Amino acid sequence: MRTLCHGTDKLYNTTDKVFLVVECRECKLIRLYPWPEPDEIHQYYPENYWYDPGGDTADRLAEFWRRFVLRDHVRFVRKALESCEGTAPVLDVGCGGGLFLRELNLPQNQIVGLDFSVNAASVAWSSNGVPVACGALPRAPFRPGSFRTITMFHVLEHLYDPSAYLNAAHRLLQPDGRLVVQVPNAASWQFLLFGENWNGLDIPRHLIDFKEQDLINLLDYCGFEVVRRKHFSLRDNPAGLATTLALGLDPMSRRIRGVQDTPRVKLLKDMAYFALVLASIPLTMLEAACRCGASIMIEAKRKA
Repeated sequence: MRTLCHGTDKLYNTTDKVFLVVECRECKLIRLYPWPEPDEIHQYYPENYWYDPGGDTADRLAEFWRRFVLRDHVRFVRKALESCEGTAPVLDVGCGGGLFLRELNLPQNQIVGLDFSVNAASVAWSSNGVPVACGALPRAPFRPGSFRTITMFHVLEHLYDPSAYLNAAHRLLQPDGRLVVQVPNAASWQFLLFGENWNGLDIPRHLIDFKEQDLINLLDYCGFEVVRRKHFSLRDNPAGLATTLALGLDPMSRRIRGVQDTPRVKLLKDMAYFALVLASIPLTMLEAACRCGASIMIEAKRKA
């Protein structure tokens, strides 16, 4: 392997340990090196790693924006649902506070979330009316063929063995079911421009940095074939560029790092970040049009 860059946790400051980002000379897969041990990696996930809206003006505006940009994901998944028969539930793996499932606007008995965090599950239930189970997908208490669609938004890059999750999804989907996955794109212009400072690396939480073909090869290995792909995400691509350019303005990073601001300063920083996100949209749309967007979203189905 060869070293591409090195870095530490700049986003949340959970550690000052330095990690390498390396590329296999043979298969060209990019990954973190060394991988943190399982009993170490949980230290890099703060308890409030997922989004939990507060009650002040800035948080209400952030919640409105999150719901707006999630429409991009919602439209993609609704299109996938058109190919599925019946009313079996949709499972969102790594659901956090459950906002995406709420925005799907399906009956409660047709949505299920899965997450490691008990606190996230509590917020999903209480704030968004989403039933959530806690645990890992390969060991989740679901029967084979239980779901018409399974979604994994920014999940696979965090896993030691992403094939275990994809194999579990293959088993849990009904025969005509759809799998929707999204990961950061290590072949994006943003990675080429910013290297170790690219927000999509998210050192040390991202263990594998997928390029589009890496993800397609993995899906094929696990019994899936690609139906659609998308290189632009209104929620993720512009915000990722904004965070790369001005990490100190990122609202989630400030909250988790415990930055103490007055309500006025907090609102001003959030507005400045929002302006930068808006300014980032044209460039991120251009890179996506060139199939070099900062994220890859894929709809796949089980092979015949």
